[in-house]
Amino acid sequence: MRTRADINQLFDLTDRVAIITGGSRGIGRAIAETYAACGAKVVIASRKADACAEVAHAINAAGGTALAVPAHAGKVDDLAALVATTVEEFGAIDIIVNNAANALGLPIGTITPEAWESSYGANLRGPLFLVQHALPHLLAGGRGNVVNVISAGAFTHGAYVSMYCSAKAAMLQMTRAMAAEFASQGLRANALAPGTTDTDMVRNTDAAAQESMMNAGLIKRMAAPEEIANGALFLASDASSFMTGQVLIIDGGLTTP
Repeated sequence: MRTRADINQLFDLTDRVAIITGGSRGIGRAIAETYAACGAKVVIASRKADACAEVAHAINAAGGTALAVPAHAGKVDDLAALVATTVEEFGAIDIIVNNAANALGLPIGTITPEAWESSYGANLRGPLFLVQHALPHLLAGGRGNVVNVISAGAFTHGAYVSMYCSAKAAMLQMTRAMAAEFASQGLRANALAPGTTDTDMVRNTDAAAQESMMNAGLIKRMAAPEEIANGALFLASDASSFMTGQVLIIDGGLTTP
């Protein structure tokens, strides 16, 4: 029979190099810490240099390996530099976690072209171009893995956050295309769809909105970021080796029919 050591080995990310966008807080930080605990070399990317550096320092101090690289997910030039810096430091890229997001919400009728570009730039264009920049490296190792963090909102009506939810739904379709185009070359791509999670993004809404979001799911609470990171570990590890082009929904029952 399988042993505990066999199971543990499935989640071992030793020496794999992972870029995590939006990695300085919330779900992204939890993913970075989880991957580092499993042996990965992690690159913390977000807009704020100080925040990236703080997370990288904490991981390194705990015995992991981390590098801080400030980058704006909506700026393609930043993403090219992120890939180049990662390869220069670690020599490879095995995992991309597209976690950075723009949650700008506007009711239909008030959406401006500028708001649209900002939302879709971070939520759809950025993730695609990061993968494209990293693609030669993802394919070179024969174990490339893309985890696109979307949202359970992609499966709802998305009222008042239609830009965010529609971009996340489009990112799911892009994930499926990535999986289909590169499966023969050893690259897997899957999406992760969190529900309401205890992050700054959620805490920045008012108390009534938070209560409403918690009550919308069958499990009447927010997820801890680490609960979502558990799913990101599964998708990036050999435990999900026969899974590609799919979405893992961790939403506390929000989208249960």
